[in-house]
Amino acid sequence: MGKTVLIVEDEQNIIDILSFILTKEGYDTLEALDGPTGLQLALEQNPDLVLLDLMLPGMGGFEVCQKIRAAGSAVPIVMLTAREEEDDKVRGLELGADDYITKPFKNRELMARVKANIRRVSMAAIPAPEPAPAAGLPLGERMHIDEDRAAVFKDGAPLDLTQREYDLIRFLAARPGKVFSRDALMEHVWNYEGYVGDVRAVDVAVRRLREKIEDDPGAPVFIKTKRGMGYYFGE
Repeated sequence: MGKTVLIVEDEQNIIDILSFILTKEGYDTLEALDGPTGLQLALEQNPDLVLLDLMLPGMGGFEVCQKIRAAGSAVPIVMLTAREEEDDKVRGLELGADDYITKPFKNRELMARVKANIRRVSMAAIPAPEPAPAAGLPLGERMHIDEDRAAVFKDGAPLDLTQREYDLIRFLAARPGKVFSRDALMEHVWNYEGYVGDVRAVDVAVRRLREKIEDDPGAPVFIKTKRGMGYYFGE
């Protein structure tokens, strides 16, 4: 069965362009011209990915994103916006969007994001082989990654991490002390092969992860910054 992308966009010509590009790549599409319809389709039709515009009649893209996540749906959401303001992009990511793309967009960039986000969810859904006993990554005395349950524990209590946050800390923790640039993290954690473009999504993910795992996010112990180079897991 083919993958389905829900397009929530109030301009019919943009819907037509997106639908044409996606159909040509083998995807099925659902379409909504306003926020309430987009929300309904996202929750009832269970698409494989949502392309969500910010400026929508009836209910804005931020609210649609928030309500999708509040309903417990983990469907990948890629924000579509004509705005250049960083605050809008950061806000979308903090409300649960997985990524964003600024209009006008290039077909190659759009498809890279669509394919990477769908692939990430598909890979997570593949049953893992029978694990070896006590599989996991001990991170000092206070933190432990339980790879069997895809969970991170601090002081014996599980942390409420998103899949992306778990993937990020697991990737860095498996390579303590090794510095990864934002581009490298977009490629290895976000699955954007040969990624070139805006990497602020990495900074947002790191900041949110620090807020959950660090005693003092302003003085991180686990996820550290190498100025001018990138991020690494503290040994």
